[in-house]
Formats: sequence, structure tokens, C-alpha cells
Amino acid sequence: MRLRLTPRDTTFFDLFAASALHLVTGANLLSQMLGATPAERKDLNKRIAEAEHQADEATHQIMRRLNQTFVTPFDRDDIYMLASALDDCMDYMDEAADLMVLYKVGELPARVADQVQVLQRAAELTAEAMPRLRSMDSLKEYWVEVNRLENQADKSHRKLLAQMFDEIADPILLMKLKEIVETLEDAADAFEKVANAVETIALKES
Repeated sequence: MRLRLTPRDTTFFDLFAASALHLVTGANLLSQMLGATPAERKDLNKRIAEAEHQADEATHQIMRRLNQTFVTPFDRDDIYMLASALDDCMDYMDEAADLMVLYKVGELPARVADQVQVLQRAAELTAEAMPRLRSMDSLKEYWVEVNRLENQADKSHRKLLAQMFDEIADPILLMKLKEIVETLEDAADAFEKVANAVETIALKES
């Protein structure tokens, strides 16, 4: 680690950790939506929207703190990059949940559960990693595993699309499901961007 001669505002670490916990909540609620009834989905969607609002507030707190702090724990651009990437994860999960309700889709293809499981695991890993930004210890395993999960999500996504085009005859339903599936894939990509941001920060600070 580089020697620092000036004090640092450590509030950022707490804010990043809080932001990541909202991702765990969102991913778990998203998982519950898969087998839920239409009425249950509406309720779960509202709860995901609440988690998204809380995640937005955490992001705004980070940005406000960034504007108020002279000496930051690491590069200002990297703080902004990480906060934005965390926010994107929640936004995509919220969007996918919203589409499930707005499009009034019934039973989702079985492989959608594989996508959501990846998001749950990525969220858990991210929540575990954020507190370790304080020391930059044991973070490589995190970004390596999230990258592996994203590759797994890519393969699952391609198989799911192929299955949908083969099995779904209704073009309107196919379009609705494809948009949901693509949004879930965007969420997986966003988690990888978080991991890449952490890798960038760790390498600069080493």
C-alpha cells in the first residue's frame, strides 16, 4: 500500500457497503417474483422499487460526499465510477421486475431462474467485498469470481434466447420475454462492471 500523509474520509466505505446491501435485497426479491402470482408480483415489485429508491439515496450520498471532501480514500473518478456501477445494478433489476408486472407475463422460462441466481450470487459477493475496500485485502477472488459468473450468465442467456425462439410461437409474448431476459443480462453485465471498478481501484492502490 502507498504511504499516505493526509487523513482520509472513511465515510465512503460505509456508503459503498450500504449501497451493496440494497443489491442483495433487490436480487432476493427478484428471485421471489419468478414463481409468484400476479398479485404477489405487484407487491414484490413495489418492494424492489423501494430498495431501488434506497440505493439511489445511497448513491446520492456518495456523490454529495465526493463534492464535499478534499482528500478521498482513492481516486475521485474511481469513486464516481464505482458508485455509478453499483447504481446500474439496482436499476436493471428494478427495470426487470417492473417489466414482469407491466407486461403481465405468466410463467417465465425455467432458465430465467439461472439468470437470477447469478445476480443473487453476484450481489452477495459484492456486499462481502465492499467493506474490504478499507484494506484492499482479499479482493482478487471477488472480481475473478464475478467475472466467472458473468461468463456463466452470458452462456445461460444465449441458451435461453435460443430456447425461446424455438418454443414460443406468440410473437408478442416472445418480445415481452426477450426484453425481460435482456434486462437481466444487463444487470449481470453491471455487476461485472462493479468488479472491474474494484479491480482498477485495488491495482492503483497496491
